[in-house]
Amino acid sequence: MMVLDSDLTNPQAVAALIDHTLLKPEATQEDIARVCNEARQYQFASVCINPCWVTFAAEALAGSAVRVCTVVGFPLGANDSRTKISEAELALAQGAAEIDMVQNIGALRSRDYHLVGKEIGDLADIAHAYGGFLKVILETCLLSEEEKLRACSLAQQSNADFVKTSTGFSTGGATVADVQLMRRAVGDRMGVKASGGIRTLANLRTMVAAGANRIGASASVAIMRELQNGSAAETPAAVGRETNSY
Repeated sequence: MMVLDSDLTNPQAVAALIDHTLLKPEATQEDIARVCNEARQYQFASVCINPCWVTFAAEALAGSAVRVCTVVGFPLGANDSRTKISEAELALAQGAAEIDMVQNIGALRSRDYHLVGKEIGDLADIAHAYGGFLKVILETCLLSEEEKLRACSLAQQSNADFVKTSTGFSTGGATVADVQLMRRAVGDRMGVKASGGIRTLANLRTMVAAGANRIGASASVAIMRELQNGSAAETPAAVGRETNSY
């Protein structure tokens, strides 16, 4: 998967990069309906919601090109592999087309690369059997550079479709340096998703320039309005500081 050669002045091209996200635990059905309606309106790549909302979102988005994305092992990655597999299988059967899984961070840092790789591989097989994508959340803020590179290598060897920076629920979000490192590590054979603290058009453009070809954002509508209004807020340095905003 190569970096998209997008015209980032074109609203359709920008929208096609975005996973419109709502993962707050207090989100209501009304909130999920709103993000689905917004995704239809702007034609975002997907809506990314918690697993309990997959059936609702799939029904709300039926007939549209917007995909349903959900999370597995979220936000800690510390579930037993069998739990992650069950989560993924159920979500895909209910209509999810993309799975954003959190890798087993503790296992990676313990150098149990077999466990990490097998878990990713098993989930990739399931996702692909349903015609879906698997994105592997590294949680870069918790890893050394060596661990980030190893995580990218394991995800690639295990046939994942994307590597992703962050959950947005830990100590930091996406940074330019991490996106650049991840793109160098996987080359043009995988996608790179930047998420966590991306709240402006300038943030999005900075991440795409660094090598991202998918953006996770809860501020998607604000970004699109900013583009339509012909302005780009200049706050790229703030990317990565905000958490719990996905």
